Amino acid sequence: MKRAFDLVLASVLAALLAAPLLVIAILVKLSSRGPALYWSDRVGVDNKLFKMPKFRTMRMETPALATHLLKDPDRFLTPLGRLLRMYSLDELPQLYNILRGELSFVGPRPALYNQDDLIALRTKKGVYKLVPGLTGWAQINGRDELPIPVKVDHDEQYLRNRSFLLDLRIIALTFLKVARREGVCH
Repeated sequence: MKRAFDLVLASVLAALLAAPLLVIAILVKLSSRGPALYWSDRVGVDNKLFKMPKFRTMRMETPALATHLLKDPDRFLTPLGRLLRMYSLDELPQLYNILRGELSFVGPRPALYNQDDLIALRTKKGVYKLVPGLTGWAQINGRDELPIPVKVDHDEQYLRNRSFLLDLRIIALTFLKVARREGVCH
């Protein structure tokens, strides 16, 4: 049921958001040097790597690190980057990954390929068996503000308690948090 829900919702959103996605891509391209999309290697289900697109919010010379590991990450933001991140608009191209089955709407956020501590802890707790998500239990309980062990504890809670109703609750709370701009550090 979860996969069918993901396919239907992602298809509907992709159709409804096609024009705004194109406008955002053009604005990203016009406002800074480089491509409109940034493709990063992410860790998916069973710790397999996949390519995940985001609208580019960081300058081309930004190191390939998690934002919280950068010294002064704000200096790497593009002119449009802060706004895109504030409202999570940079994440919209990930509808592509949902349609491909590499992401779900709800699950643990996919780790960067080089976040060894996060990957190891998720593997130890069994979270690596879940399809990663566009949003998740950790995102509505702190997002960027959470240290890795706390994020993984939330991911493990989701693993143990997942259900369609919990997914719907997480999606609804995500919209609220994004509208209020809660938990966004960079």
